[in-house]
Amino acid sequence: MSTEHPLVVLVGPPGAGKTTVGGLLAERLGVTLRDTDADVEAATGKEVAEIFLTDGEDHFRELEAEAVAAAVATHRGVLALGGGAVMRPATRELLAGLPVVFLDVALADAVHRVGLDAPRPLLAVNPRKQWRTMMETRRPLYTGVARTVVATEGRTPEEVTRAVLTALELTEA
Repeated sequence: MSTEHPLVVLVGPPGAGKTTVGGLLAERLGVTLRDTDADVEAATGKEVAEIFLTDGEDHFRELEAEAVAAAVATHRGVLALGGGAVMRPATRELLAGLPVVFLDVALADAVHRVGLDAPRPLLAVNPRKQWRTMMETRRPLYTGVARTVVATEGRTPEEVTRAVLTALELTEA
């Protein structure tokens, strides 16, 4: 199952289940999961929330763009992108033609999964309103880079994983 790019790239907002579903997909496909937020944290020694607070969103987005470019170029497994990675045009260009899946999540599910006290810098104040506003901006970007959209509402991570495998016509290892 050799490819020149990641087998699956997961995009979506915070709470969509990118890391959870990504782990299940990687297990089913016999590959590894790579998460660009984790790459940024490993490179800087800081958590994403701390980078936002101390260095600002613009600096974080630079680091994120570098992490995405490196991962797209070298990772051949499942790749989970940070929720805002699609904001940069250069990142969207990198994703063109790749097996990108937008995990579409309902607000109620996202709030439940993320938790109101979780360290999500963009959702710190009035999370429901912030999430709605964020999705108004990002939804067209997520759908624009996606080969397919998988709705997560009312589905378990295992059901979402099966839907991704089916949508991309991938065979389990």
